[in-house]
Amino acid sequence: MKITTKAIKSKKSRERITMITAYDALFARLASEAGADIILVGDSLGNVVLGYESTIPVTMGMMLHHTSAVSRAKPESLVVADLPFARAQRSCESLIDDCARLVQDGGAEAVKIEGGASIAQKIEKLSESGIAVMAHIGLQPQQYLKLGGYRKFGKTPEERAILMRDAKTLESAGAFALLMEMTDPQAASEITSELSIPTIGIASGSGCDGQVMVFADILGFTQNPPAFAKKFADLHTDVIKAYKTYFDEVRSGKYPQ
Repeated sequence: MKITTKAIKSKKSRERITMITAYDALFARLASEAGADIILVGDSLGNVVLGYESTIPVTMGMMLHHTSAVSRAKPESLVVADLPFARAQRSCESLIDDCARLVQDGGAEAVKIEGGASIAQKIEKLSESGIAVMAHIGLQPQQYLKLGGYRKFGKTPEERAILMRDAKTLESAGAFALLMEMTDPQAASEITSELSIPTIGIASGSGCDGQVMVFADILGFTQNPPAFAKKFADLHTDVIKAYKTYFDEVRSGKYPQ
C-alpha cells in the first residue's frame, strides 16, 4: 500500500518511522521492498554518488535527475526530495516554482527544506499551494561554508529555545514532519514531545519519532562513515570480492563457458 504524508503523520507516538536515502531506481526498489516508510532523495547525493566534498555543489538539475530516477521505481515508500543549496532563500514565487518542478517533473511527493522560523511564511505558502513540506532544523549541511564545519546543536539553553521556537513555528506553518540533524538528544526529545507532527532524527538520539540514515553508511559502502552511523552490512568488501572473482575468471578463461 502506498505510503502518504497522512500515513506518516498518523504514526506519531504510535509507530517508529523508517527513512533511508536513495538516489536511483535500483536502491529505491530495494528500500521499498524492505519496507521503508520514507525514501529521501537527499542532496547528500553530492557526497555519496557524485564525488563532491559537501552538498553545496548539488543543483536543481541534479536533484530533478535523481528524484525522477527514484520515482520511476514506483516505490510504496513516500518519496521526499531535498531542495538544494540557497534555493529556499530566493523569492517565494521562485521557491514555489522550484518545489513544483520537484513534484511535477521529478515525481516527488514531498520536499525537504532546511531552515528555521525565518522561512516559515514560505512553507505556509507552499502548503497552500498543495506542496507537502518536511522541515529541517539543527545542523543544516547547506550552511557548511558559513559554519566552517559540522557541529551539534542544542547544547545550551539559548540554542534549545531557538530550536523549540523554530520547530513550533514550522509546525504552525504547515510542515507535515520535522527532521532534526545533529541535535542534542535531550533537546530533540523535548521538541518531539511538544509537537503534534512526527520528528525524524539523524545523530539526534532515540527520542525522535523516527530515524533517517544514508544508505551507503548502513550498507558499509562509505570508507569513513560518521561516528553515529551503524554499519548493518559490509557490502564494500562483498562487492570488491565479487568484482575480483569476476575479473579473475575472465582473465583465466573460466568465464564465460
